[in-house]
Amino acid sequence: MKHSDQNFRAIAHFSSITLQLSTYAQTANKSDKVDERNFYNFMSGSDEFSLPSNASDSESERSPSDDATNDATHADLVAELEAVEEELSRPLSNPAAVPTHAPLPSPPPLILVETAFFASTTSLLWLASYYLSLVAWMRIIFPLPLALIYMRWGRRAGIMGLTVTALLLSILMGPYLSLLFLIPYGLLGVQLGATWKRGMNWAGSITTGAILASLSFFFRVWLLSIFLGEDLWVYLTSRLADFFQWIVSILVSWGWLGVGALGEVNLAWVQALTVGTVLLSDFVYLFTVHLAGWLLLERLGNPIPEPPEWVKIIFDEESGR
Repeated sequence: MKHSDQNFRAIAHFSSITLQLSTYAQTANKSDKVDERNFYNFMSGSDEFSLPSNASDSESERSPSDDATNDATHADLVAELEAVEEELSRPLSNPAAVPTHAPLPSPPPLILVETAFFASTTSLLWLASYYLSLVAWMRIIFPLPLALIYMRWGRRAGIMGLTVTALLLSILMGPYLSLLFLIPYGLLGVQLGATWKRGMNWAGSITTGAILASLSFFFRVWLLSIFLGEDLWVYLTSRLADFFQWIVSILVSWGWLGVGALGEVNLAWVQALTVGTVLLSDFVYLFTVHLAGWLLLERLGNPIPEPPEWVKIIFDEESGR
């Protein structure tokens, strides 16, 4: 940046000197009545002037002091001009200091088009799978379009795609079903896109995704409890406790357990077991989503981080058969 400013000042100085030389030449042309050849000799720094025949009277009227002043002015301007030319022709000592233009960002219309396309694709997947009862089979690919938006265009495009999808589903299916997609699948799409774009390994992205999916499960239970006016969590865990009690009674009747095992089912242990089961199922679900992303997104030019070695070995063995 320093060298650029020096060049700008040198060019400005060069222009100023050129303007002064032109003005001086015009003045000399009027006073001395030199022709075009004399002006060229003057600009090139030559001291050879040939006065026309009709200028002898004017030459006789000029004083020696005027000639000395004009010669000194001409010499000073020529010296300054040569100094500026030398400064401009000097190479830069540090070429890396010259500012370079940053690469231009991708045009915003392409970002908007791809975001709208993937948002509409996600909405159609959820709409078709919900009304055709295919959610259990297609839930693996629900987060992938939003994750692909995040990986291609960054956080702003990912959040914008999530918002557009939620608004579109609110219009097509209503706010409740839109919220059921937003939590967890929409949030998982943004989370997976962020972790994959940063190159996080599978263990980290699966763990964070499983925690987010588990929290989303409990949020959906809480939301349904509000709509139904009943605590579904207590209801579900109570039914699970009754189920375990029924299994214990069968084992006692077969003689596998003693009579003292009856009535020992604790509701708190049942709730803890339920939380563990939810976490385990979410870990398995996130692992399958990673497998789908690894197999599909690489073909679209946006590969996710490589899986662990044991996963590669399994797939290599399967492909070799």
